[in-house]
Amino acid sequence: MTRKICVIPARMASSRFPGKPLEYILGMPLILHVMYRCTLEDHFDDVIVATCDREIMECVENANGVAVMTASTHERCTDRVFEAIEAYPNKLKKNDLVIMVQGDEVLVNPDMLKSMINIYESSQVPVVNLISRIYRKEDHDDVNVVKVVTDLNERITYLSRAAIPSRSRNSNVSMYQQTGVIAYSSSFLNKFSKLKQTPLEIIESIDMLRLIEHGISLKSSKTELETISVDTKEDLIRAEKALTNDIWTKKYL
Repeated sequence: MTRKICVIPARMASSRFPGKPLEYILGMPLILHVMYRCTLEDHFDDVIVATCDREIMECVENANGVAVMTASTHERCTDRVFEAIEAYPNKLKKNDLVIMVQGDEVLVNPDMLKSMINIYESSQVPVVNLISRIYRKEDHDDVNVVKVVTDLNERITYLSRAAIPSRSRNSNVSMYQQTGVIAYSSSFLNKFSKLKQTPLEIIESIDMLRLIEHGISLKSSKTELETISVDTKEDLIRAEKALTNDIWTKKYL
């Protein structure tokens, strides 16, 4: 039986929205919304916040959550997750599952996480990335939103900050974005940290392109629900409105 660990990387020094993990939404810091929503998925053995900031750690521990301190030098959140797992007291086996939920993915919910677990267990692919439906054309055109296209077997074929697939000949194309919710086998998380960066990864600044360029299968888990990664004050306002009407919010708030 595989263990399932959820790790939530978070830091105060966001380039676009410094201090966002402790910004309040509906009277609660953002990071706690994400943590509580992940703990609603009852298949996890542990939910851990990985941070390099003492104030985030104290916020989580004061809410009876689990937090671990990591280095402040990590450029990629996957590296922070890897450090947290390396320090995990019960050594993970190679097929144990680690689901990374970035600390600003405020609309993550148990159904999304359960779907990822099911895909991992049924297919035994090393990586599963949650992708969510884009409903606003301005989001499709926004270079800060990473767009995704998949093949007929739901494998991700490319990720880009450009508007893919193109709407130039069909204005009603299905549009999806990458989320910061990614499931890895424990052994692959170790392997990923050792893979060299690749040209398209650097050009697009999207670390999952490293897998595609190395020929490694990247499976998607699609949700038709909109997700919001809080990167700006405007996102914070949108997130508060969405959480107010969200069925999962009432289960922990």
